[in-house]
Order: sequence, then structure tokens, then C-alpha cells
Amino acid sequence: MTFKVKDHYFHKAKKENFLARSVYKLEEIDERFKIINKGDQIIDLGYHPGSWIQYTSEKIGKEGKVVGADIKEINNKLLNLSNVRLFQKDVFTIENMAELGVSDQFNVVLSDMAPNTTGVQSVDQIRSLNLVEMVFSLFPRFLKPGGNMVIKVFESNDAQVFLKAQKNLFSEFHYLRPKSVRTVSKEFFVIGKSFRP
Repeated sequence: MTFKVKDHYFHKAKKENFLARSVYKLEEIDERFKIINKGDQIIDLGYHPGSWIQYTSEKIGKEGKVVGADIKEINNKLLNLSNVRLFQKDVFTIENMAELGVSDQFNVVLSDMAPNTTGVQSVDQIRSLNLVEMVFSLFPRFLKPGGNMVIKVFESNDAQVFLKAQKNLFSEFHYLRPKSVRTVSKEFFVIGKSFRP
């Protein structure tokens, strides 16, 4: 079930040449929590269509690198960005950094991934939490000590329980529901700063 909401953020994204309105969620998170820095190496999990890639590419500058991985076909609209590398891959099957064309772990892991929603709240919550748990399982391999992360979560009691148990992996742990999240949506974002594996 996907539907386009043609609201203020939709039109703003069009006007500012972003591929999706979701860019404003990341922008608000980054402005508030200072997640992304110049020169960072970043991975964006499930990046499609790529507005987060557009934002991070500009923010990290020429010295930085952003890797996007998604099971969907590579979005050619992003290929003109020189500090971006895109892969059509299931991120959960990646064994090592070399498969992503990098030798080092990432400074930042971003995930705006959502499950294919059914409209059945309990099912969607479980599927979302599964994705969140899988992203957390990637941190030891993907995220540098001291690194930051942002993950989309669907609100549920189980999600809260899981996230509470992960708090100590980061020296700062925050929740935010950005202003641009649609009112009907149950999503929020969890932000972790300074990973301590």
C-alpha cells in the first residue's frame, strides 16, 4: 500500500529537486542531533528512491562517501553524484565491507526501511520490528566505534521493549517523530550517537 500525499512537504521536495518528501525527516534529525559530518563515510540501507542520499551526499562533501544499498533497481537519477556508490543488494546478505567497495566501517548507518505494509497494524508492527532488529545486528560489522545511526521504527510496545534493551550500545539514544511524518503514520525514528560495541 503506497500512496503519495501531496502536502506541503511533497511540493517543497519537488521545488527543491529532492526525490522524496522523506528528505525533510533526515534534515530535521540531523539539524537536531548532528548525525552527519563532513568527510563521513555513510551507508543508507534501503535508500530508494534516494532523497536521503541526495542530502548526505551534499552534507559530507567531496572527501566523504555514501553507499546506498537496496533490493530495488539502482536509481539512475543519483548516478551523477560523484561521492555516491549504489548497489542492488539485500544488505542482510552482505558478509564484508569489500562487497560494498569500501575497506573501513561506516561513520553513520541510516535506515529509512519499512516493510511492505498490509494495513493490519499488528502485522506491520512485527515486520517493522524484524527489520529494526536486523539492522541492529549489522552494527558490529558495519558501524565504527563512535559512529552514529538513524533507524525508522513503527510504534509498538515490543519495539519500545527492544529499543530499551539496546540503549547501552550508544552513549546517546534519542527518539524523534519529525514534523514531516504524515499524521496517519505510526513511524518514529531512533537516533544513536557514539556507538560503543
